[in-house]
Amino acid sequence: MQYQQWKRYENPERWTSYFTQIDRVLSFQPASVLEVGVGNHIVTHALKQQGLDVTTLDIDAGLTPDLVGSVEKIPAADQSFDVVLCAEVLEHLPYERFEICLSELKRVSRHGVVLSLPHWGYTKRLILDVPGLPKIRYAWKFPFSKNNDTGSPHEWEINRTGFPLSRIKTDIEKHFSIVEHFLSPWMPYHHFFVLKPKR
Repeated sequence: MQYQQWKRYENPERWTSYFTQIDRVLSFQPASVLEVGVGNHIVTHALKQQGLDVTTLDIDAGLTPDLVGSVEKIPAADQSFDVVLCAEVLEHLPYERFEICLSELKRVSRHGVVLSLPHWGYTKRLILDVPGLPKIRYAWKFPFSKNNDTGSPHEWEINRTGFPLSRIKTDIEKHFSIVEHFLSPWMPYHHFFVLKPKR
């Protein structure tokens, strides 16, 4: 990858997303993690440096994942991993498959899932640092939607027409309890969900 291309993609906002993925996975204090969608292996390496047993899954064998397969049918036994990380993956599949994927993430996880999905929309941010007071970090979206862009690589995004956050949360809650969900004020395009499986 050429330097300028790398710089555009691996921007500071994206590194915030990597940090959030790692932080929320570690919050479970897991021993084992399944990472769905290997990307550039940055998160994989960081988790391994923390002593975790990380298994990667991707449909593209060329990315050298540990497991080659689809998130729709994960080639692993039930409750094989303490935590599953699935960041910016499910929007590449038609929304009709969303619950199938959620069911699989639930099936292979013992304790939790860290999920992130793209959230379209104009963002308001509140970042306040006052010495002696707790820091305030908050971001939220304006409550209106927009049709999907024809040139987007995503099949759907939160807040695009037909995909309000309420719908996504309702479908997630059929399979999981939502421990928290939030936008990072530094990378508000990625909406994070920390989930515990319903048994």
